[in-house]
Amino acid sequence: MKSNVLVIDDEERFRKLLSRIISLEGLPVLQAPTIQEGLKILKNESVSVVVTDVRLPDGNGLHLLERLKKDFPLIEVIVITAFGTIQDGVNAMKQGAFDYITKGDGDDRIHVIVQRAAEKARMNFKLHNLEQRVEDKFSFDNIVGDSGVIKETIKMAKKVAPSEMSVLLIGKTGTGKELFAQAIHQASPRKSGPFVALNCSAFPGNMLESELFGYKKGAFTGATESKKGLIEEADGGTLFLDEIGEMDIELQAKLLRFLENKKFTKLGETKERTVDLRIIAATNRRLKQEADQGTFRDDLYYRLAGFKIDIPPLRERDGDISLLANFFLKQFHERVQQIDLEAMELLTAYTWPGNIRELKNIIERAVILAEGDTITPDLLPPEFHKQPSPLGNLSAESPLKEVERAHIKKVLQRVDGNKTKAAEILGIGTSTLYRKIEEYNLD
Repeated sequence: MKSNVLVIDDEERFRKLLSRIISLEGLPVLQAPTIQEGLKILKNESVSVVVTDVRLPDGNGLHLLERLKKDFPLIEVIVITAFGTIQDGVNAMKQGAFDYITKGDGDDRIHVIVQRAAEKARMNFKLHNLEQRVEDKFSFDNIVGDSGVIKETIKMAKKVAPSEMSVLLIGKTGTGKELFAQAIHQASPRKSGPFVALNCSAFPGNMLESELFGYKKGAFTGATESKKGLIEEADGGTLFLDEIGEMDIELQAKLLRFLENKKFTKLGETKERTVDLRIIAATNRRLKQEADQGTFRDDLYYRLAGFKIDIPPLRERDGDISLLANFFLKQFHERVQQIDLEAMELLTAYTWPGNIRELKNIIERAVILAEGDTITPDLLPPEFHKQPSPLGNLSAESPLKEVERAHIKKVLQRVDGNKTKAAEILGIGTSTLYRKIEEYNLD
């Protein structure tokens, strides 16, 4: 980010002197004699620090400060005046000024103050950009899919995101449960807080308890230092408990007590602590059935399942396989640019027991093996070649028109003749599809 400094002061002599002092520190300086001129510059130029006088021909510098903090929150503002009062200084700092200086008293340190303000502004912009990248990466827009079932799932998740309700995500391994949990967090009022994830299947019971609640030094053999638990780490944000069904029954009781009042005690302590967080849990098991059978606490199940969302398996997401395959292809390598027709048919005909994660791994594997710019059927694992060929007796040696006819027919059958949907899957315009249907006598 370019660290331009904008000096707003109607006294031309002082404005030019101040600008020269700042520019000698290597910072580019822009000048304006009035608030309106300054606002014009802010609309057209990248500015990181504003140095403004209090008394200006068209307004008050403290009112300008209030406006700048609202419209340009990443900019740092230094207020400078010839008629300084303690109350003005207090008001300026309350409104978010970086500093408040009286002319004549702070001339010898103005360059240092501006440098520090410019550095803080750079950090503001860096943090903002980082937060924006995180938000973009984990937003609902980053969930790839155009099928009806995934659109309905996203719609449900978006509705619950702004609330404080606990959410239970139910889906097979690899369906994207953590991606949904992160998207819900990013769309919630807690998005500026931490998102902390814990896989409950990764730890045995006693270790899982210490990971969750933390422990005091000496609480057990090996506890050489005190440690924060993930519940405490997630304070102000979201705690994502993946594979919650793997948690043992005794720890389930302790988690339930925590969920009832958001209070917990570290292992080895007697002091009770309070946190403010939201719980999102996920499972690939039939928790309702297990709760009915007594192998999972039914009271914990109903506490977690305040809002249930079923994440559909990939085999039920008609049309999304080709979208996801091409999405992953773009992620992995620029050299490999396409998936040929027969390979794509094999991918769409497969049942995908490992869901999206399996598809991603297979595309990555094919990219590594590819010598040209195209993924072909021979680059797919052996299990894909055990399926009946989706193109019937056709092969890579068949005339292109026959292969194209068979592919269009297959897609039309899969979408029950919905030509708009078929055109989207095929990546062609609807008018082109109608022409192909007529040409190949497929109507």
